[in-house]
Amino acid sequence: LSLSLFPQRSIWDYSNMARQAPREFKKISSELFALTYGSLVVQLIKDFETDDEVNKQLDNMGVNIGKRLIDDFLSHTNLDRCQSFQDTMEVVAKQSFKMYLGITPILTGWSADQKECSLILDENPLTMFVELPEAHSAIYYSNIICGVIRGALGKIQYKVETRFVRDVLRGDDSTELRVRLIEITQDSAPEDDD
Repeated sequence: LSLSLFPQRSIWDYSNMARQAPREFKKISSELFALTYGSLVVQLIKDFETDDEVNKQLDNMGVNIGKRLIDDFLSHTNLDRCQSFQDTMEVVAKQSFKMYLGITPILTGWSADQKECSLILDENPLTMFVELPEAHSAIYYSNIICGVIRGALGKIQYKVETRFVRDVLRGDDSTELRVRLIEITQDSAPEDDD
């Protein structure tokens, strides 16, 4: 066996290859994620009779994912506890979406009481390669995101309602999620050890 079959590379060559790999991996993984998610939605359409049932299933799946993602997010960031719903939504928009979907939505449209806001998605990686058929025009294809937000915020004591207001897949000019704070729950708050 001759070692000449293997290319001779310096440690610097391997270092450069390692730096380039994450960019290529991210692009491949987002496309794979979009296609896999699409397969999931197609299966739900086959399994459930109405678009409303599909929307509910996507939301429920999202809630379960959100409950787990919040733990992952908090373990990978060294954030202090947010002091308000507005601070929390800033973190959701600027850090959470970036970490898990690679996008940063615009946080806007705050209500006068600061309990409701919008997240505008200029791009949505879940909708790559997607067109909704007319027979299923009532599906909110990315409804899993609403559930993720609800599940994650619910785990940190914010009971919220999340819904799509506009969706590019339904012919709108942009995708907008509306998040409304219903209440701040106190029942699972950790006690202070003063």
